[in-house]
Amino acid sequence: MAQDKKLVESITSRDVDFAQWYTDVVKKAELTGYTSVKGCMVFKPAGYAIWENIRNELDRRFKETGVENVYLPMFIPESLLEKEKDHVEGFAPEVAWVTMGGLTQLQERMCVRPTSETLFCDLYQKDIHSYRDLPKVYNQWCSVVRWEKTTRPFLRSREFLWQEGHTAHATAEEAQERTIQMLHLYADFLEDFLAIPVVRGRKTDKEKFAGAEATYTIEALMHDGQALQSGTSHNFGDGFARAFGIQYTAKDNTLQYVHQTSWGMTTRLIGAIIMVHGDDSGLVLPPKVAPTQCVIVPIRQKAEGVMEKAEEIAAALKAAGIRVKIDDTDRSPGWKFADQEMRGFPMRIEIGPKDIENDVCVLVRRDNREKTEVRIEDAAQAAAALLEQEQKDMYERALAFREAHTYEAADYESFAEISRTKPGFIKAYWCGDVACEDKIKADLSVTSRCMPMNGSEAPEDAVCVCCGRKAKKLVYWGKAY
Repeated sequence: MAQDKKLVESITSRDVDFAQWYTDVVKKAELTGYTSVKGCMVFKPAGYAIWENIRNELDRRFKETGVENVYLPMFIPESLLEKEKDHVEGFAPEVAWVTMGGLTQLQERMCVRPTSETLFCDLYQKDIHSYRDLPKVYNQWCSVVRWEKTTRPFLRSREFLWQEGHTAHATAEEAQERTIQMLHLYADFLEDFLAIPVVRGRKTDKEKFAGAEATYTIEALMHDGQALQSGTSHNFGDGFARAFGIQYTAKDNTLQYVHQTSWGMTTRLIGAIIMVHGDDSGLVLPPKVAPTQCVIVPIRQKAEGVMEKAEEIAAALKAAGIRVKIDDTDRSPGWKFADQEMRGFPMRIEIGPKDIENDVCVLVRRDNREKTEVRIEDAAQAAAALLEQEQKDMYERALAFREAHTYEAADYESFAEISRTKPGFIKAYWCGDVACEDKIKADLSVTSRCMPMNGSEAPEDAVCVCCGRKAKKLVYWGKAY
């Protein structure tokens, strides 16, 4: 038992040092590892398996809306990148450049893609000629490189995995419809699959993506009260099309520019899962995304019939569509329980000689440690029902936390006080002046997260929380990763 206790105690408490707690969970759950490449990380099997489940489910949802996958080069010539001035200025500080090819100096340096708008524009300029060629609804799964100064596993690294969707449409209305469609797809995915509630909204012009007409975002609240931008969808209008000459012949035989969108999610979602659902014992994975949903622990596994019964239960769970494994290592049951809790498996099943005598097994949920004794023949049905309930409960718990940590401020004094003493979202009205946005950030280290999709218009009598002038928009503010 001393060894078991030590394993749990090796994780720093969230309330003592949240940053260290996060690092402890990432390391001890063996999600990532450090490398000799500064600022980059190794995805270990446990971490990469979570990303695979995220990727597979998102990909399925994308394809239901008509998305097709492609893959473009990782290198972008400088001349191509510079065609869209606002875009290149937005990414310039983070770009990694290639200047040599083997032993030869390149005639033109190339950047390692920080994002692929310019490459998709180059493709569309070559492929789109007529209205019959539209729409183009493409996505690619790849890695990108951004030369971050400060890195943290999953949340910010110099190379990370993501998907980036890029679409081209005949009209502004079609582009806007796709932009909003993907925003809601992202939000539904986080809430349904990852059990993470989000605020859906539009970024202010100051916070929008470089080169976009409008950026929409989903914002999640972490356990430490900081926001995490968890997915974005951008409407580019025809700005990129004009810069790259992407035109098509319309039905009326006129030459028109296409309207484009872009949308993306990254491996920072794994960080969100950790920070929303984790506890002082380690990782807590929502059942839908968990690579292993149930672990069977044989008690006194060398006793007659124990392993056979464990395998029988495992077969029944697999037949019910539950991802299951048997922990048949030579560790003590107590050590296994602590280890499995730390790794976040949603459920374990305990089965031993006494259980077999009574024709029962014990199911234990990870999120609340609730134990349920069921007949062995009912194990699969009971496990499926409990996993479904666990998924729902984790979402409701996260939603209750967010609601309890969302505050309202009517004036600057209360706004500042809340920002200093109550971590979370702050709802406050804003006049639309970037000077007020800048002042709030400079004074309080608080940024505008989004203007919510529903109810963002300020009432007639609302005033700006910063300057006191007539307000235009309701904004969610907060400190963020």
